[in-house]
Amino acid sequence: MKRFKNILLPSLLVFLFFFLFSTPSAFAALQNPLGAGTTPATIIGRIIKAVLGLSGIIALLMFVYGGVLYMLDMGGGARMKIGKDAIKNAVIGLIIIFTSYTLVDVVLLALGQK
Repeated sequence: MKRFKNILLPSLLVFLFFFLFSTPSAFAALQNPLGAGTTPATIIGRIIKAVLGLSGIIALLMFVYGGVLYMLDMGGGARMKIGKDAIKNAVIGLIIIFTSYTLVDVVLLALGQK
């Protein structure tokens, strides 16, 4: 407990010193790191676009996975079917991703956020 007090008290004093004696102009110079005129709709749009981009990466990995299974089947048939299904599902996923990306883009354009 004594060690905690020896660390906490000086830390608190240093924080208060900098907080109380800093000039207001130092706080006024801060800029918005997200850019000027950023609204919640813009932030949500950026998040949605990032998630859709990550979904595209996952779809690419599914293409690779399906292709590897398809090529390494060696005539058995079970892996070939799994590989074909993985590629088919990746194509369907890409269609959904492209459609949703377009819809998000149109909605943000209609809201005037782009």
